[in-house]
Amino acid sequence: MTTDHTNIKDSNVVFTKEMKKDYTILIPDMSSIHFSLFKNVFQQYGYKVEILKNEGPSVVNEGLKYVHNDICYPALLVIGQMIDALNSGKYDLDKVALIISQTGGGCRASNYIHLLRKALNKAGYKNIPVISFNVKGIEKNSGFKLTLPLINKLLVALTYGDMLMLLKNQVKPYEISKSSSEDLVDFWINHLGMQFEHDKGYTIKEVNRNLERIVKSFGEIPVFNEKKIKVGIVGEIYIKYSKLGNNHLEDFLMGEDCEIMVPGIMGFAMYTVDNSMVDVDIYGGSKIKRTSASLIMKYLRMYENMIIDAVKKYSDFTPPSSFEHLKSLSTDIINEGCKMGEGWVLTAEMVDLVKMGYENIVCTQPFGCLPNHIVGKGMIRKIRDIYPNANIVPIDYDPGATKVNQENRIKLMLSVAKENQDLNNPTKKYKTSDRQKNSLSVKGHKVGKQLKAEN
Repeated sequence: MTTDHTNIKDSNVVFTKEMKKDYTILIPDMSSIHFSLFKNVFQQYGYKVEILKNEGPSVVNEGLKYVHNDICYPALLVIGQMIDALNSGKYDLDKVALIISQTGGGCRASNYIHLLRKALNKAGYKNIPVISFNVKGIEKNSGFKLTLPLINKLLVALTYGDMLMLLKNQVKPYEISKSSSEDLVDFWINHLGMQFEHDKGYTIKEVNRNLERIVKSFGEIPVFNEKKIKVGIVGEIYIKYSKLGNNHLEDFLMGEDCEIMVPGIMGFAMYTVDNSMVDVDIYGGSKIKRTSASLIMKYLRMYENMIIDAVKKYSDFTPPSSFEHLKSLSTDIINEGCKMGEGWVLTAEMVDLVKMGYENIVCTQPFGCLPNHIVGKGMIRKIRDIYPNANIVPIDYDPGATKVNQENRIKLMLSVAKENQDLNNPTKKYKTSDRQKNSLSVKGHKVGKQLKAEN
């Protein structure tokens, strides 16, 4: 019997300078706050971009149709989301391009771009350009270039995104007027977007000033003094942040009357740079490579410190831990050379959350993601041995996992959390009076004089 070997060679259409003028680049969503800010930065550089928000069974079905079920769940979702968007009829297929990250590491995420091209070929979209988003020069497109100024501005946007996510999560469960924190997030995304249009908001002075105002504005939202169950979220980076990937986990926990803490993306960025230095330390290699990574780390640390300092100086919110502190927490549990997937940083984040008071943790992981099963689920027992109050539940996400079963397991964890809740340790009280001058209202109707001046 002869087997028909269908040609499934990657389609590799280059995104050219000419395409940049009128092509729309579709970006799969991961963290809505961050990616909305990234979109504003890309638009400043002349790129027409759109963040994909399509969800539903059709996304999963398209992923299952064109991606092997053994491939990790994030790849299935991202590719399914893109093909579902192309099938929607919303876009001119002769004027659309796709972009996807390419890490170049040991994780299967390095293969996402090839899986996407293979899927496009099967689906009849082989002429659609696919852009590789990477900082290692793995693939190059004349129409899309990650220049140093662009990377710097994306880092600034990342800094703003981490701050907005941090504060929103600490205010939203307690807000008196529902949607106050969401409205304020929208205000700041729009306000920062207007600054980006005029090439403002990027200097160290401007970033510090914006972070100060962001912190103060969230501190002015009226809140209830209540005790909530504090829950941390860790895991594989896409599943941890993506509503599509984790079945709207944050919304579910908010609905269960919890305060959540999700570690920022900056820590993961610093982890990837730190890995370059660890490679040289363990395996040898170029001292120039290590020195370069050290300089980049110093640069990232500057932005991290801006967030921490602003939170500490202008509010009583819980600031994020520094990367150095995070790394020190894992030394007795897991080796820094364990760096596939989220590596040691996932373990360190769980320990950090426990020490910060978020001892109830949801560890999100794609089913079959071996690295994160090792550094996530595999480290839970060790963490519990050291921190008996750690209440951690690992949740697997894949096409066959039902939302009901996932939520029931989380509810069981929350029931244990309620039993363990120490009623003699009152929750932190936020200041709701003595509102500052030149402030902005929650709904964004009243903008302070200084903010008006910037516009």
